[in-house]
Amino acid sequence: MIRVVAILCCISVLAGCAAFSTLGAPGASGAPSARENRESRQVIELIAYTQRVAALQAEEQQRELNASTQMLSKDRGAYGRVRLALLLALPGTAFNDDTRAAGLLDLAGAGASESPPGPMQQFAGLLHAQISERLREQRRTAQLKEQLEALKAVERNIIEREQARPR
Repeated sequence: MIRVVAILCCISVLAGCAAFSTLGAPGASGAPSARENRESRQVIELIAYTQRVAALQAEEQQRELNASTQMLSKDRGAYGRVRLALLLALPGTAFNDDTRAAGLLDLAGAGASESPPGPMQQFAGLLHAQISERLREQRRTAQLKEQLEALKAVERNIIEREQARPR
């Protein structure tokens, strides 16, 4: 939960700084475009939404997941993908699915053809990196557990051999 709050804080800082990204761009007027303003507001809205959903009871969280899934089926845009991915990545929920969340974020960031990417694509990229790291940690933990079980099996075999040996 602390990790999610830290991620969301970093994201809100990025969203707030998105307006400054055009200042150094060649030919930029210094003011963010309407699209960047809209996307920045959407990113902030998504952060607030995720914080609110994280505090809900499991049944209400499931309803929000269903609503976000329906929203995505109607509109396959980046906003719907990121919203659903945020819910799927919430730790401690019955529906946590980091693999699916990462896939949704891949698609949300891949649709960006503008250069530089807008706030929503930056947000999706940050979330994707965090979720991918969590998936790598989970795979590593599973590998270490398998190795530990293999070592325990070897140890049991050695003990069984020693006990079966005649004295």
